[in-house]
Amino acid sequence: MKQPQNIIEVTNLHKKFGTFSALDGLDLSVVKGEVHGFLGPNGSGKSTTIRILLGLLKKSEGNVTVLGQNPWDDAVKIHKDIAYVPGDVELWPQLTGGEVIDILGELNGGLNEAKRKILLERFQLDPRKKFRTYSKGNRQKVAIVAAFSSNAEVYILDEPTSGLDPLMEAAFQTCVEEVKEDGKTVLLSSHILAEVEALCDRVTIIKDGKTVETGTLSELQHLHHSAITVQTKKQLPDLGKIKGVHNLKLIDKNSATFELESAAFDEVMKKLSNLGITKLTSHPPALEELFLRHYQAEGK
Repeated sequence: MKQPQNIIEVTNLHKKFGTFSALDGLDLSVVKGEVHGFLGPNGSGKSTTIRILLGLLKKSEGNVTVLGQNPWDDAVKIHKDIAYVPGDVELWPQLTGGEVIDILGELNGGLNEAKRKILLERFQLDPRKKFRTYSKGNRQKVAIVAAFSSNAEVYILDEPTSGLDPLMEAAFQTCVEEVKEDGKTVLLSSHILAEVEALCDRVTIIKDGKTVETGTLSELQHLHHSAITVQTKKQLPDLGKIKGVHNLKLIDKNSATFELESAAFDEVMKKLSNLGITKLTSHPPALEELFLRHYQAEGK
């Protein structure tokens, strides 16, 4: 199958359930070989979008392609190249974990037996136990091992580390890094923002079924403020009067903390340099700050 540059392409996507609009003109583009973070609060439309990408739901309006094909019309063909991990894994309770992994792997283009063995050890999963006896975390491990043991080209991961402890989260991140090195493509929906920061090349943030922002982490961070702590030899002026300085807090007459827009950085640094800087720290915005900007701001 010849792959397009954009492995996933979504434009002006709408999905209605009766009078309720779950998706309202959403756009999403995932480039071949990238790990793309897909962020939004509960009810924002992430899972609905993913179900449409998997061919499990039919869109109301808009254009959607996965590997250059329509996921609703070509679901069987596309699924041979897709590995999917949901956030809540409920599969065949009477089968063993190993049997479930084998079935899922065959659905996703076949299993790499050597990789399967490595992943079972990495995730400390006993494949001989019945699926119904597994804890929440172990059920997630079954789906993760199946996905990353397959020969898929695209990995669609919807809250995949839900229920995993930090050690297993680290094992999951290793899996994502390995498939990226192999040129595979990953769409990662996650509430664990540190995980997204560690893994993702680009991020799309959605709210109320619409795309709010998309770009690289560096590009999105420029839209937010950096946290500055400064100490000078001379008394500080009222920096709060400078456009781009926010939440100024004086520690004493020579020390302060504040938030600074990137556009105002040069002006502020020049003023501080004239005062004799003795200490200065600058923290770039974390993805979590950017995320909260959209979903906890008043009126959002």
